[in-house]
Amino acid sequence: QEQLVESGGGLVQPGESLTLSCAASRDIGSRYVMGWYRQTPGNEREVVATISAGGTGGSTHYADSVKGRFAINIDSGRNSVYLQMNRLEPEDTAVYYCYLARVGSIYWGQGTQVTVSS
Repeated sequence: QEQLVESGGGLVQPGESLTLSCAASRDIGSRYVMGWYRQTPGNEREVVATISAGGTGGSTHYADSVKGRFAINIDSGRNSVYLQMNRLEPEDTAVYYCYLARVGSIYWGQGTQVTVSS
């Protein structure tokens, strides 16, 4: 059973930066979609950023609300994905979940809280 372990959440002030990390317990392989979703109370989980590999090539996808502020990177050698979050806003406050889709299976991390508040 694949496990995803997240780290890096916390409390920051508006305008500050934070980096989330997610490590998979097993080799993610060469065909996958890995990334981050977030959820606030009473709302559905929404995509933040994803990165994919395999098939015709790799690609990244960002939610409109984070384009230009967040950057997703992957270290396939370490089976890890990172989310660099810059210029954080109070609206970014949420529980952030790591996500891995591979070979017909989907895995989720346990979630890490990000709070942006002055």
